[in-house]
Amino acid sequence: MKRILPVLFVLFFVASLQAQEQKIVYPLENTEGLEPYLVDIAAVTFKGKKGIRVFDNAVENPTERKLAILEGLSFHNGIIEMEVAGEPGKKASETARGFVGIAFRVDSNASHFECFYLRPTNGRANDQVRRNHSLQYISYPDHPWHALRDAFPEKYESYADLEPATWTKVKIEVINDTARLYLHGASQPSLIVNDLKLGSANRGRIGLWIGPGTEAHFRYLTVTKKD
Repeated sequence: MKRILPVLFVLFFVASLQAQEQKIVYPLENTEGLEPYLVDIAAVTFKGKKGIRVFDNAVENPTERKLAILEGLSFHNGIIEMEVAGEPGKKASETARGFVGIAFRVDSNASHFECFYLRPTNGRANDQVRRNHSLQYISYPDHPWHALRDAFPEKYESYADLEPATWTKVKIEVINDTARLYLHGASQPSLIVNDLKLGSANRGRIGLWIGPGTEAHFRYLTVTKKD
């Protein structure tokens, strides 16, 4: 009996952890439940896969607050997985890179959020400096990419093999004030942030994020909530 009790305790503990997890799947085959901010959205088929097209409808406005937010989902800790594709739009400036990413812990009016994003045209550029800036973390509004790069060179950016207008598997793992970005189904992260700027207790919604001048596509979002 004494040996059985520890085993029962372990099984109960594991079951409790599993009960705290909640997996939610969003196929993203229509625009229902998406709230756009400075973007146009549409259900389309891109490169043979159904998804959501997100397009910058305010190219003249360089703000990083361009996203479509999933309504009715509160996220704190867990895993976010999706396929994304990004490229510069027809009216984009020469500095546009097809910025495409995922915003998380977005507040009620999209005035604060954390975000990982890709610069697809940098991934195979002939300029090594551009390659080194393929991936980016930002925290809106107080920590834009240029402020983070100036204050902490290389800390919030990394290299990844990317191509514009190409479906790319993205996974983000968030635990309190740490977030890890994984690409292409890899077991090791491509970018690690150990000090999320909005803090460990912050929670909020998830958004399909694009940068200025971008045309992007998103499909099959899976969210595994840990709490």
